[in-house]
Amino acid sequence: MAQEVSCLKAQLREKEEEIVRLKNKLAQLEQVRTELFDKVIPLTPLKAKAALSNDDIMRYSRQLLLPELGVQGQLNLSKTSVLIVGCGGLGCPLAQYLAAAGIGRLGLLDYDEVELSNLHRQVLHGEKNQGQAKALSAASAVKRLNSTVECIPYHLQLSPENALQLIQQYPAANPLTYICYAGQTLPLVSASALRLEGQLTVYNYCGGPCYRCLYPVPPPRETVTNCSDGGVLGVVPGIMGCFQALEVLKIASGQVSSCCQKLVIFDAQDAKFRSIKLRPKQAGCAVCGERPSVTQLVDYEAFCGTAATDKCRKLSLLSRDQRITIQDYKSIVDNAEPHLLLDVRPLVEVDICHLPVSLNIPLLSLEEKKSEDIRLLKERIGQLKKQMSGDCQPPVYVICKLGNDSQKAVQVLEKMSGSEVDSITVKDICGGLMAWAKRIDPTFPQY
Repeated sequence: MAQEVSCLKAQLREKEEEIVRLKNKLAQLEQVRTELFDKVIPLTPLKAKAALSNDDIMRYSRQLLLPELGVQGQLNLSKTSVLIVGCGGLGCPLAQYLAAAGIGRLGLLDYDEVELSNLHRQVLHGEKNQGQAKALSAASAVKRLNSTVECIPYHLQLSPENALQLIQQYPAANPLTYICYAGQTLPLVSASALRLEGQLTVYNYCGGPCYRCLYPVPPPRETVTNCSDGGVLGVVPGIMGCFQALEVLKIASGQVSSCCQKLVIFDAQDAKFRSIKLRPKQAGCAVCGERPSVTQLVDYEAFCGTAATDKCRKLSLLSRDQRITIQDYKSIVDNAEPHLLLDVRPLVEVDICHLPVSLNIPLLSLEEKKSEDIRLLKERIGQLKKQMSGDCQPPVYVICKLGNDSQKAVQVLEKMSGSEVDSITVKDICGGLMAWAKRIDPTFPQY
């Protein structure tokens, strides 16, 4: 009974904290509402310049000297509208260099707010911008760099309901609109960055393939990672965002992108670029083929089974009786109940923070059944069994950062129980160490 009361009190505190957070967020949104577009508002057409002013010539003089650009190329940039979807690690340098080069209009779209963990790679934002809408923060930074560029911040998420209406607000005087979104008749200058690697290509351009030509079926949800799960060195998305800006500027100024039907891969570890030729546009593609079956925008989050975000994902692989809450585990610790706490994060994460009573065996070691780690696990289970009376199965609780890898580890251990190791009762701890930091020990590091 006491344990249940304690659990309910903890849940109540959590809800009260959530209410405070939501009130603060609402106040921030109401404060900047007049400065942001939180819905699609019609824009007036971008006025084309007949000639460059003296200030333009001075500002852009170094690039005007390039025969590949010249005056006409600069005028082309000034009458081009660009919509950037995402003001994060890629979108920040992309926006920065497009504005510096003299793009006429920049639409900056992001549904998120600035967090401390963004700042090592999202270089348009600063410490004072924490809690501010990223779109507004990016727009303010861009305007400080080049006040002649029209910046339109959108605090919303691109969706099937608003995408077409929003894209139509960005017509270019050139034959095309250059945006970071895949559309049936629009080129997609696409880049990604993870860990120490980056990739870039231009889809649906000059007869090349669209995204669905190359990836008609999404990968399993549990195989997809992002910066929050896998990490990234901040300079890598910076390099790829600059690369995106380069290709957009080439196309917008009247040149031709060199990345059509080509995937460029950047290896930051060895400082190497290499290119892979992509297969051409597919006649049987569901989107751009001869008989397309996808004739309107679809919900890609539903199609892919995961959200388009760099936030940490939450998997649900186990049943309720295979998991315990972080409050339940705290009670087990407080009551000194014999158990084994297995931390399945990689060693690099364990070095950041860990609970002192835990045994670290990475998930990969369990999946590959590395002999030294399995021997250590058997040894610790054997020691635990000696502490327990009767024929009870030793309890093993599995923890990771957020409760994703720990669920996978539970599935692996259940298959091993009774064969590779002694029979055990194994359960996942919901929410992992970040739940411990939020609900049990606020001094525990979060990352």
